[in-house]
Amino acid sequence: MDAEGPEALSDLCLTQVCCSLDALCSRRADGSMCLSWALLFPQEVVDQLLRKMGTKGILNDTTVGIFRNCEELRLRRASIRFCPVSAEAFRLALCPHRLQELDASWVSGGLTGADIVSGLASNLECRSSLQRLSLNGLHLDWESLMEDGGTHVGFSSLQGLRTLSLANTDLTDAVLEDVCSLPQLESLDISCTVVSKLTALLDCKSTLKSLIAHRLRQLDMSPTGLFFVFSQLHALRHLDFSDDHITSDDSDGRDGDETVRQLLEGIPQVLPTLVSLDISGRKRITEAAVRAFVEARAGLVFMGLLATGASSSDVLTSQKNLKVTGEANENQVCEALRRYRDRECFTREALIHLYNLITDIDTPRPDMLKLVLGGMQSHPTSLHVHLVATACVFNLTTRDLAEAMPISLLSSTVNQLLYAMKTFPNHQQVQKNCLLALCSDYILQDVPFDKYLAAMLVINWLSRHEDPILQRMAVAVISILVAKLSTEETAQLSEDVSIMKQLLAIVQQKAMVGVVDSTLKFALSALWNLTDEMPTAARNFIECKGMELYEEVLESYYGEPSIEQKVLGLLNNIAEVEVLQDDLFEENLLEHILGLLQDSQVEVGVRYFAGGILAQLASRPEAWTLSAELLTAILKQLCLSVFAACFHNDVDTTGERNGLLQVIPSILPSASDWSAVRSAAVGSLGHSSGLQSKRFTLQQHAGEGGRD
Repeated sequence: MDAEGPEALSDLCLTQVCCSLDALCSRRADGSMCLSWALLFPQEVVDQLLRKMGTKGILNDTTVGIFRNCEELRLRRASIRFCPVSAEAFRLALCPHRLQELDASWVSGGLTGADIVSGLASNLECRSSLQRLSLNGLHLDWESLMEDGGTHVGFSSLQGLRTLSLANTDLTDAVLEDVCSLPQLESLDISCTVVSKLTALLDCKSTLKSLIAHRLRQLDMSPTGLFFVFSQLHALRHLDFSDDHITSDDSDGRDGDETVRQLLEGIPQVLPTLVSLDISGRKRITEAAVRAFVEARAGLVFMGLLATGASSSDVLTSQKNLKVTGEANENQVCEALRRYRDRECFTREALIHLYNLITDIDTPRPDMLKLVLGGMQSHPTSLHVHLVATACVFNLTTRDLAEAMPISLLSSTVNQLLYAMKTFPNHQQVQKNCLLALCSDYILQDVPFDKYLAAMLVINWLSRHEDPILQRMAVAVISILVAKLSTEETAQLSEDVSIMKQLLAIVQQKAMVGVVDSTLKFALSALWNLTDEMPTAARNFIECKGMELYEEVLESYYGEPSIEQKVLGLLNNIAEVEVLQDDLFEENLLEHILGLLQDSQVEVGVRYFAGGILAQLASRPEAWTLSAELLTAILKQLCLSVFAACFHNDVDTTGERNGLLQVIPSILPSASDWSAVRSAAVGSLGHSSGLQSKRFTLQQHAGEGGRD
């Protein structure tokens, strides 16, 4: 069982509801959905259903309509994060509820911060009940807010608010003043906004416990003024005044850096209740200043020092309850990945340090893989994050490390790798990292993921690159993936002639120099699997001049059973399609195949497929177009092979042996032929290695990558 345990029953039930919405709902006149029949849902389940619909990507103007029924479906903690919801749909579906929390961060569909605040304020209960509001990434559009019945509508209308997140919005100084007038405001996030003054914070200095002010690039205050504002926030327990060290030059944030220096070197009476300080990315921070700050505050529980160059002080490791983000050790790096998941600059920085830590890792670390995956998922379009993260994934899953990982974690990770391949198709290093991570027998064989998508992505990559090492890995991955596809997926893949041409080109490239390597073997296996019970693929193979190439390969690689078996396996697939059998009626080809069947020194797997091809063609004498002598020779050798097999251990009952012997004479032209075959077979039993059972050859064949 997966180390993370099975999925919760409630999650499974909610997933089923999400998949069955069309069947469970009727439609209103405006097209929105309404549950056809609903009892009074437990309140927590309603919150979970809304969140599940969002994570499944099905929450939109149509489906959110089911929450208009606020009698049976009562929302309290609502999340529509990243969902396409319009202002009208939001007003009708969510505003009537007595919400306590709302996360509308990064909502698409034209919904603005002004729409949300005015909608919530229209519900008198919400004005007092709403305690937590997240509008990160939204356009506030504050100018559109109008007087509502003579009363100003703004954040100050939501008098119950305690936590407000406005990161990455167009928050202005005027709106910040409105925010800071909230009587119970305890936590405020104004990161990556255009505010220029923080003096408005003095209006909530007695209630504000947490201030997150990361990367305030438009801040226009002197270090003395900033220090004064911070020093007046007597209730503050957490201060995040970090900066983006990557995009800033030496002159950016100089005043902020000086303010941080003053905070670190100031007396403990400044911010006396502070237990958490994040100054990651700040420049000109010294270890001596960090040491003085930590030693003066015994209650400190967190210090953010990533990308400051000041996280190596021994005082940081001597404090048992102190967590630190930095680059000095594994704990600091992992803490950075946990805390900065939503900040691209810090995620990238932490991943670089993690990569250096795990270059030679030999212990499974699912905790690290989960952190890496989280960074990739939080920044799906960031090339910088995926460039380092995909390299980390390879190091964390290479060799046998993957086998100790939870299956669900590996599945999510592989799907994210495929997303990276699709998102950055022209970046060679990202593609190489993903391919390296995918090239694992355990992952390809045992981990569930979209194997059809993976096959298509790797095939597309293969068409654009000729690096021999990467080509070998790509062909190996394709060979295994093709064998894992459903019949429908294989048929869909087989319709693409370009895939057949690419694989045949690799075979031809290797055959021209007579090399026997894994790239050639995997390419042959992939072609074999593509044509398995796929007439369209078999026809494409013929039309791409595959027959001519395979005849040359059979002659060039005589005595190489690993090559011969795969070539004959594909020709056997063609022989099974009656309308394509004419393309096999080449006298030289069939004589060569007959020779393989006749040679007792040839491996049994090769002889098995040689016999299969000849049996398919000989079973339709009315379609035979070559000489009668060759047909007779083929029939005799088939009977000889079957007869010889009767006296080996794989046919161990008298009934089976007699049954086989009775069939043989019926397919021979005359009794004299039967007598000749019988004599030859008896004479060969003493020295022939014989044919092994079909069961064994199939197992052997499966091990070689085929699935016939």
